Amino acid sequence: MYAAIVSVLLLTVLLAAFVDGRWRYDVVALTGLIAGVVLGVVPQDEAFSGLSHPAVVTVAAVLVMSRGLVLSGAVDLLTAWFLPRDGGKHQLTALTGTGALLSSVMNNVGALALLMPIANRNRWQAPALLMPLGFATILGGLVTAIGTPPNLVVAAARGEATGAAFRVLDFAPVGVTVAGAGVLFIALVGWRLVPGSKAVASEPNQDTFQMEDYLAEARVQEGAPVIGKTIAQLDPLIADLDVKIIGLIRAGRLVPAVPRLVRLQADDILMIEAVPRDFRTFLQKLGLSVVDPGAPMTPLLQSEDVGLVEAVVMPGSRLEGRSVLRARLQRQYGVNLLAVSRQGTPYRGRLRSFRFAAGDVLLLQGEAERLRDVVASIGCLPLAERGLQASGPDKRGPRRSLSLFGAAIALGATGLLPIDVAVSAGAIGMVLAGVLHIRQAYEAIDWSVIILLAALIPLGEALKTSGVIAMAAEALLAMTSVHTPGLTLVLLMGLTVSLTNVLNNAATAVLMAPFAVHLAGTMKISPDPLLMGVAVAASCAFLTPVGHQNNALVMGPGGYRFGDYWRLGLPLTLLVLVVAVPMILWVWPP
Repeated sequence: MYAAIVSVLLLTVLLAAFVDGRWRYDVVALTGLIAGVVLGVVPQDEAFSGLSHPAVVTVAAVLVMSRGLVLSGAVDLLTAWFLPRDGGKHQLTALTGTGALLSSVMNNVGALALLMPIANRNRWQAPALLMPLGFATILGGLVTAIGTPPNLVVAAARGEATGAAFRVLDFAPVGVTVAGAGVLFIALVGWRLVPGSKAVASEPNQDTFQMEDYLAEARVQEGAPVIGKTIAQLDPLIADLDVKIIGLIRAGRLVPAVPRLVRLQADDILMIEAVPRDFRTFLQKLGLSVVDPGAPMTPLLQSEDVGLVEAVVMPGSRLEGRSVLRARLQRQYGVNLLAVSRQGTPYRGRLRSFRFAAGDVLLLQGEAERLRDVVASIGCLPLAERGLQASGPDKRGPRRSLSLFGAAIALGATGLLPIDVAVSAGAIGMVLAGVLHIRQAYEAIDWSVIILLAALIPLGEALKTSGVIAMAAEALLAMTSVHTPGLTLVLLMGLTVSLTNVLNNAATAVLMAPFAVHLAGTMKISPDPLLMGVAVAASCAFLTPVGHQNNALVMGPGGYRFGDYWRLGLPLTLLVLVVAVPMILWVWPP
C-alpha cells in the first residue's frame, strides 16, 4: 500500500508541474524519476532502464534520419513537387496535405518546421494557414509507427504485453482514415474557424515588425564627449534608458554587433534602437546629432555582408525562459536582436528585460554567412529570411537518403528486423554514406524528448507494479455497468485526450499505454483496440498551445491566443474520435 500511495502522490505532483509549465518537462520528469528512486517506488537498478527502451532508441534514430532527409535536399524535392507555386485557394489544401504526408514518415515538428516559412511567406495569410498546418502535421503522425513518439510507445507496450510489437505500417489503416478525414475537414471547412482567417481576403501584406518607428541613426560630431570611449564605456551612461546600440557605420561600412572595445571616432554613425521617449535623452547625454530623421531605416540594416532573419523560438531552445540580457546574443553569438513579437504583436517595452518563450518571433541581424548557423545553434527556426541563401545540396544526397530511409522502413515493416534496430541501422547508414556528419546526427536528436521518455518509462512501470494502474482500471470500469469494448474504448480515448492537451503527448502515451493493456486484461479482450485508441487520442492535442510542440510553434507567427485553439481544435477532436472509434473496432476487433 505504501508504494501505491507514494506513486499516486508522486504522479499528482508531476502532473501539476507539467500543467504549470514553469519548468521544462524533461527536468520535471527526471526530477520525478530521482524522487521515485529515493522514495523506494522505482528500483535503483532500473532507474535508467528507460534509456534502452525500444521506443526511446527509435525516437532518437528517427530524428537522425529526418535530419538526413532535410539536409540532403530530399524533403525540398518532395515539397517542390507537391506544393503549388502560385498559392491561391489551393495553397491551404496543398500545405496541409503535404504536411500530413511528410509527418507520417518523419518527426512531425520537423515537418512543420520545413513548411512554416512557406505558410509565412505572405504574412497576411499566416493566421489562416499556420494553425491548420500545425494540426495537419500532428494528424500525419498517426499513419506509421515512426510518425510520432506516442505510436512508438504504444507499439513497444504491445510488444511487452503480447510478445509482438506493432509494425511500422500496422497503424496505417486507422491512421490514413483518421488523418485523411481530419485534413479534408481542415482544408474545406475548419480553416474558417481559425481567428484571423476572414482577414485573408481583405488585408494587405504586412510585416510583423515596423522598425522605422524605433530605429534611428546618430552621428558622432567633432568634439563630442564620447569620442575615444569604447562601446562598453557607454553602458553606464544609458543603463536607465531603453536604448541599444545595434550597429556602427564607419567610412560607409556597416558593422553589426559592434565589438565592445571599439573606440568611437568623429563622424561615426551609431545605429540606435530606442523607444521615442528615451531617444532624445540619449542624444543629449552623449552629445550626438540625428542623421536625416525622415529617412526610413530598414534598408540600412542590410547589406551584402549583413543579413536579417525572422525566426521563431522553438520549444526547448536555449533562449526559452531567459531574459534578453542573460541571453547575451550580441556578445556570445555576434547577432543583434532588433525586435520581438509575441502572439503577432510587436513588443514595445524594455527589451533587455523581455523573457523569451516558445513561439516568440525574433528579428535578428548579423553577418550573412553566419546568421543561418547562429539561428540553428540557439534553437530557433527561420521564418522569413532576408538576403540569406542556402547552399544547394549534393545532387546524389536525396537519392542516398531516400534509399537508406526506404530500406529501414521496409526492414521494419516486414518484420525482418525490430523497428528500433531497423531505423538505427538507417541512421548509421546516413552517417557512413556522408548524408550528414556525426555532429549533425547528435544535434538532430531532441534530447528533451529522450530524457522525458527515459524518465517516465520507469515511473510508468512503478505505477503498474504498485497496483495503481489496476485500481484505476477498476475505477474506469465501475463508471458504467455495461462493460462493452466500444464504450470502454470511448472512455479511454476521452481520458487520454483530456491528458494530452495539458501534458506532452509522449508523456500521455507512457502513462496510458500500460493502463490500456491492464484494462484489456481485466476485460479479457485483445489489447490491440485499446492501444490503438491511446495512440490516436494521444495525438489529439488540438485544444491548447501546450499540448503539442507544433501548437506552440505556430502561436507567435500566427498571432494566436491561448483560447483560439479550441475553435478549430474542438470540432477536429470530435471528428477524429467519431471516425477513429468504429475504424479501430473494425480493423482491430477485441
